[in-house]
Amino acid sequence: MKHVPVLIAGGGPVGMTLARTLAQFGVRCLLVERNVSTTRHPKMDITNGRSMELFRRLGVADKLRAVAVAEENNFDVSWITSLTGRELHRFKYPSVVEKRAEILRKNDGTQPREPAMRVSQVVIEPVLQAAIVGHPLVEARWGVAFEGFVQDETGVTCTLRVAETGATEQVRCDYLAGCDSGSSVVRDGLGIGLEGKSKVAHRYMIHFKSDSRGLLQAFGVAWHYQTALGTLIAQDDVNTWTLQTRPPAGVDPAAIDPGPLLDKWAGRGFTRNILVANPWFTHLLLAERYQEGRVFLAGDAAHQYIPTGGYGMNTGIGDAVDLGWKLAAAVKGYGSANLLASYEKERRPVGLRNRLASERHTGVRIKIADLYERERDPDALARGIAALGNAENESWGIEFGYRYDGVEGDPATYVPTTAPGARLPSTFLRDGSALYDRLGPWFTLLCFGEADPSPIIDASPAPLEIVIVDDPSLAAIYEAKLVLVRPDTHVAWRGNACTDGDAVWAKVLQ
Repeated sequence: MKHVPVLIAGGGPVGMTLARTLAQFGVRCLLVERNVSTTRHPKMDITNGRSMELFRRLGVADKLRAVAVAEENNFDVSWITSLTGRELHRFKYPSVVEKRAEILRKNDGTQPREPAMRVSQVVIEPVLQAAIVGHPLVEARWGVAFEGFVQDETGVTCTLRVAETGATEQVRCDYLAGCDSGSSVVRDGLGIGLEGKSKVAHRYMIHFKSDSRGLLQAFGVAWHYQTALGTLIAQDDVNTWTLQTRPPAGVDPAAIDPGPLLDKWAGRGFTRNILVANPWFTHLLLAERYQEGRVFLAGDAAHQYIPTGGYGMNTGIGDAVDLGWKLAAAVKGYGSANLLASYEKERRPVGLRNRLASERHTGVRIKIADLYERERDPDALARGIAALGNAENESWGIEFGYRYDGVEGDPATYVPTTAPGARLPSTFLRDGSALYDRLGPWFTLLCFGEADPSPIIDASPAPLEIVIVDDPSLAAIYEAKLVLVRPDTHVAWRGNACTDGDAVWAKVLQ
């Protein structure tokens, strides 16, 4: 029977990110995906700044940006009466180019290393696929369904089925990761339930091509055009668009003609080529557990959100990197079973926090829809929308401020800190290089001032990079003379001195 250290069920962005993470740490894996190709459905349309920081660490950020929306284009969100009516209010957000300039200008730890990226999942998946297919440590197989598993004390035996032939095979692995969507076979096999609300709302998605930019960009380039009836997403600002709207009441979803829905939302007919159209339900769900024994859940298998806030895939990317370095540490012999158990302790509270945030943002959308219903004066409607705000695209505390020490910060505001469990603040050094780019692939010890790092260096059981930061203007941001950083750029430990390196590493890895 074939054996691999890690088997990944599911080849979406989360599963592929996990495979890339494991390969980065020198660990072999097998990834299987029941579909024969990457997705045709857009699903998500923004990769947030935190995910882009993690993708940069994995060496794929530039390749992803190459297929994304032009970096000069804005991230604006515009509320309108219709495309043939008027623009009511526009929430303005900088382009990637403008955000990069802001990041360099505000070198105070409050900024991300990478700006967010506007991109459709349709085009992000092939890039991630190319990053793992052919990698010597990754066996990636599309058209292979994950059928089930049995685990014991020493490993997991998995059953796979080849879609084309129906042939089944068994593979033995040390650890199994279920990244296999909201209808997860792995989660069902563990008997893990979902908490929260299912089928919160019924939606209809229409993904299409059109060169009718005179209509579809009636008020200029914008990432989203929104009305009470739905959201038009500009997937590339050229000719690819997605409308998320509501299915007509009392109509069989299978019988819906998407054309009239598009015309109604836009305000008139226009030329287009519909690529994909289907009904779907939004959910606000969280798995009761993320782990049982040697089996773990990540991405949609662990949490499902309404898209408001863009937390679905982005939360999953955080799952994949956290789980990936811990599995690698276990396979390499650096970490204990307690380290693996910390995956659920760290990521499930983030999953819950993001589910609650998505629900809050949806509540704002509902209030705006109510305004459309009862406010006949467009100017008053515009003022009402402006007053309700757009927290779903401004919750920097949710995006960058999540911590693994149980401390809940302001969802709207990111406050840099090196408290253990927090994301390491990003800054640029005197020579112009980014501190994040100086971090090693495994652990990194940042040294500020005169503190002696030798106890931590001498006791290190895992690869460790030493970075001496000789810049007094940055020292205050990092709050301690010694800061130990994990592979996922969260802080593992900090202090002004260390007398017992073994105790530090025991806390970090055991």
